[in-house]
Amino acid sequence: MRSGLPQSASIPGALARVVLFGLVLFGGALLVSQGLTLTRLEYALGFVAAGAVFVLVFLRTEVGLYLALLSMLLSPEFAIGGRGGLVEQREVVLRAEDLLLIVIALSWMAKTAVNKELGVVLKTPLNRPIAVYIATHLLATLVGYLTGTVKSAAGFFYVLKYAEYFVIYYMVVNNLQDRSQAWRLIRVAFLTAVVVSLIGLAQIPSGQRVSAPFEGEAGEPNTFGGYLLLMLGLAAGIFLESPRARIRTWCLGFLALAALPFLYTLSRASYLGVIPLLGVLALLSSRRRLVVGVLLALLVGSPVVAYLAPTPVVKRILYTFEPEAGQPTVTVGRVALDPSTSVRLLSFGQALEGWAKRPVLGYGVTGFAFMDAQYPRTLVETGLVGLAAFFWLAWSVLRGGVRAFHALGDPLERGLALGFVAGTAALLTHAIGANTFIIVRIMEPFWFFAGVVTMLPSLQRAEARND
Repeated sequence: MRSGLPQSASIPGALARVVLFGLVLFGGALLVSQGLTLTRLEYALGFVAAGAVFVLVFLRTEVGLYLALLSMLLSPEFAIGGRGGLVEQREVVLRAEDLLLIVIALSWMAKTAVNKELGVVLKTPLNRPIAVYIATHLLATLVGYLTGTVKSAAGFFYVLKYAEYFVIYYMVVNNLQDRSQAWRLIRVAFLTAVVVSLIGLAQIPSGQRVSAPFEGEAGEPNTFGGYLLLMLGLAAGIFLESPRARIRTWCLGFLALAALPFLYTLSRASYLGVIPLLGVLALLSSRRRLVVGVLLALLVGSPVVAYLAPTPVVKRILYTFEPEAGQPTVTVGRVALDPSTSVRLLSFGQALEGWAKRPVLGYGVTGFAFMDAQYPRTLVETGLVGLAAFFWLAWSVLRGGVRAFHALGDPLERGLALGFVAGTAALLTHAIGANTFIIVRIMEPFWFFAGVVTMLPSLQRAEARND
């Protein structure tokens, strides 16, 4: 009787779950059908696709990471509004990756709410600096609203955007189960890099600066240069540490493939980032003699390198020292600089002048004039507190990468950590002439690899205990 009672008692519960599931399914189908008839077809299809992604990520979070990796550089953009659609007939341009990341984050949070064993935020060395960084930007923007320097909702939307980047990081650290899974994700990240590099190569004959796909008419070559800078650093690190000829050949092929579109971005901030990238590789790599030998060969043969370099690249570098009449010009000693470089240097002075009036928390995000340079923008928008939070976060990332490099035993994983440290140093230099650490197409892959490098030592220790 005791064994039969639970079985009979479970029938109503099972029946109730089936009925509830059927009602939810029917209601969902009804909403979708009504949506298809009452909205534009593309919006309805987008809604259905978002629902499908939500369900897939809920059932298997790893699918969300794959989708995020593929969308980082390959997501199309679309406009909402346009003629007569919004105020002043402006268009609001969104990328599919923006919406995809939101759907993935919501699905992941729903899954953690249902399954209490899944933590929302795993404890890592970056938790505190990330929290302080976000809190500082939020507080500075709130103060900016209260004092009138931030005049639109754009400020909080920007802060929300910054927080979205860390969703990628926490999804990685919370969902990586083993090292083989990590390398599956890494392969997808490099596959995306190969695809966008090929697209970049196809742009070279046009004579325009190379940029990432789906960047609109003007494109953002500086953004593409920063992304390729990170990926080149990762591939170089793996190349230097791997003992396998096949892996080294693959890495060398990727370096050759990505280097050409990287050069044709004509991004001088990206070129500048190559210096610390090579410096870190020379300092930490077990094959530092090879790196130092290559650097010495480049220095000795610099006239030959300049002669063999593509003409647009040489012209772009020389343009730095070509002032234009009637345009802003900064003179360093006896050398006059071009308008673009001069404007960036002048923005540093403007930032210092503005910061002197509000030194603690600055003007809030979007509360000051636009600046295409990370450091003055962070200083003037969030003050000394925000700049200190940014440097703390950057230092914590570098320190974590170096610790992972020394702790990991697998040469491929050591190479990945080495490349990540080199790439981070390169991006910190790239940030002198770009808003590197708030650009979605650089930060999403950056925080993905930050999560992987952070977790690899823990996964290594867990596998060692199981063995």
